[in-house]
Amino acid sequence: MTFTEKDFAILDKFEFDVQPVGIKFLGKRPDRAERLDGNMALCEMLKKAQEGNAFFADKENHTCDAGLYVLGQAEVPEPFISGEYGAKLKIFEDPRSASRLYHHIPKIGKGVVNFIAFSSLDRIPFEPDVLIIMAKTSQTEILLRALSYRTGKMWLSRSTPAIGCGWIYVYPYLTGELNYILTGLGHGMKRRKLFPEGMQIISIPFDLLPSMLQVLQDMPWVLPAYEPNGPEFIKRILIELGITPPQ
Repeated sequence: MTFTEKDFAILDKFEFDVQPVGIKFLGKRPDRAERLDGNMALCEMLKKAQEGNAFFADKENHTCDAGLYVLGQAEVPEPFISGEYGAKLKIFEDPRSASRLYHHIPKIGKGVVNFIAFSSLDRIPFEPDVLIIMAKTSQTEILLRALSYRTGKMWLSRSTPAIGCGWIYVYPYLTGELNYILTGLGHGMKRRKLFPEGMQIISIPFDLLPSMLQVLQDMPWVLPAYEPNGPEFIKRILIELGITPPQ
């Protein structure tokens, strides 16, 4: 599906504190984007894009081995895989528990991705592979309900104590599943003080995006039960269904 500005217009209704960000995984260098000026971690690139920037990054732009690892562009040093590093950081008790991290982390295969492009949604020049939204809990409830409104899908949040970038960028892309994580929990992003705590980072893969945008157009954003007359609404529905309402 080719997205237009009109398709994304429904998201303006949320009035997010920061712009949603689209990312795209690329094998070849993009023609219509500028290379990132400088070097930073993969999680820092999200914040830069949220500030209204559009750019792409190659292997040389990365300062964090974890970002290159989840993109399939490099292996991490042996002390990481063995768990020694995670144990010395006190994220895990010992190497045996820290090494399990790498059995969980989603990772793109080697040679598939050579570049990753970022853009704030208000100036996006490409169809995103993953749309990343930072939202308050009340906004997240609407987005998650849009996921399950027609499908009945469960809401599942997946993450690990470290390498949260894998769950934000890669997991939705590989699985086609929406993911959401809470800011302030992941080691790298917390250490770098990138985002305010208590926000949700919602990652929507390309194959779910069209249906979710359409559902947001169709479903009620505020449920009748949440309205001031919600108790009376519930009582009326119960009576219609032949159930005696509680006194």
